[in-house]
Amino acid sequence: MKTRLVTLLMCLGFGVNTLMVSVNAEGALPLSVPGEGDLPSLANMLETVNPAVVNIATYTTVQYSNPLLDDPFFRRFFNIPRNAPRGRRTQSAGSGVVVDAENGYIVTNNHVIARADEITVHLADGRALQAELVGRDPQVDLAVLKVEADNLSAVDFADSADVRVGDFVVAIGNPFGLNQTVTSGIVSALGRSGLGIEGYEDFIQTDAAINPGNSGGALVDLAGDLVGINTAILAPTGGNVGIGFAIPANMVGAIMQELIDHGEVQRGLLGVSVQALNAELAQAFAVERRDGVVVVDVEPGSAAEAAGLAPGDIITRVGRREIRRLSDFHSQAAVMFIGDEVDVEILRDGETEYLTLELAENTQQQVLGRRVDNKLTGIELENFWNPDDGASSGVLATYVDTRSKPYAYGLRAGDVIVGVNRRTVRDINELRDAVLLDKRQILLRVYRNGRFGTVVIR
Repeated sequence: MKTRLVTLLMCLGFGVNTLMVSVNAEGALPLSVPGEGDLPSLANMLETVNPAVVNIATYTTVQYSNPLLDDPFFRRFFNIPRNAPRGRRTQSAGSGVVVDAENGYIVTNNHVIARADEITVHLADGRALQAELVGRDPQVDLAVLKVEADNLSAVDFADSADVRVGDFVVAIGNPFGLNQTVTSGIVSALGRSGLGIEGYEDFIQTDAAINPGNSGGALVDLAGDLVGINTAILAPTGGNVGIGFAIPANMVGAIMQELIDHGEVQRGLLGVSVQALNAELAQAFAVERRDGVVVVDVEPGSAAEAAGLAPGDIITRVGRREIRRLSDFHSQAAVMFIGDEVDVEILRDGETEYLTLELAENTQQQVLGRRVDNKLTGIELENFWNPDDGASSGVLATYVDTRSKPYAYGLRAGDVIVGVNRRTVRDINELRDAVLLDKRQILLRVYRNGRFGTVVIR
């Protein structure tokens, strides 16, 4: 029997060494299921987890323009009212995960519910529920919904800091509208960033098949605990090619709680610019360490300055997270909120020191453009508010160097920036957040001489 089982497992793609792994070992495949002979199966785990993964249907009214409707003769001939609605109803689908059965909280991707007029959640038992949007965070691509229902099933969170490359994982979602589809694979890589998908990126990469409609679904370990929220695929054709990405559970949990508590994410401004430590910098600072990030600039009056950070400091740990790469630092900044006190470990002059960052609400009124993004080098910005119109606000470009890139692309002193990357901005803090949405370009909506225009800086 054992020989036949080994042969069968090898045909299924499992190596003989799989049989030698303890059933209770983390990341190990189950060797048997009661009543199912000696064949490995994930059926018991999935019977528990599947009811917590839901289908999310969204309905959106898309406005459109038709020149004929602007023609008085056409409207009069066909008896069309002047204010007739000009829109069509569209529907899209995605996935979500129940994370709090008692309170009815569901986590999904922001892009699944963005611009939705109506959100309907379909449970595995056939119930259809109207969902309320609790809050969303476009920079991490997460949103929290709430439904009123009894007898919900929820998943428990794994500690995603313990996930290792090679761990077995299972993706559950509704690809192409096919309910409760399960695929399996392994963790292919950790800490993926620089993909230009979201503002803050710290993805778990997996080869478990993820397709359109899987967005917002669950990536779980073999114990059925939530490792991450599936969010994106990397494929020229839009289909699965074995490269999928999930937002780690620890980040999901922190953002989720912030959205539940406040309805929005209130990130604290660190006020520090950093770059990755490399061999040349390590030699310049006379340190043996070859990983971490180096402080290159500290914003006056910021939390970083108050904590005592200075250019040349090498940051090696923020909170519980060890900082080995630039992506480690940026992803940790994604879960640092106003009111937090965060311990920071640094190397300074070869000695280890410990500082505490106290993240207060950002009240910054002026900033150099380069402190927001290098593409904005050569300009100066300040918060703008029109006392004659309390609802009119934005960020004023008080100075634009004529030799700068922003000037070359069309930005001028006196322009009021009211939108960045298709997000409304009312102050410098919101401008910073919006710039993170697209690393390739900065799309500015500006108000100048009574008119609105667009400036794209690449």
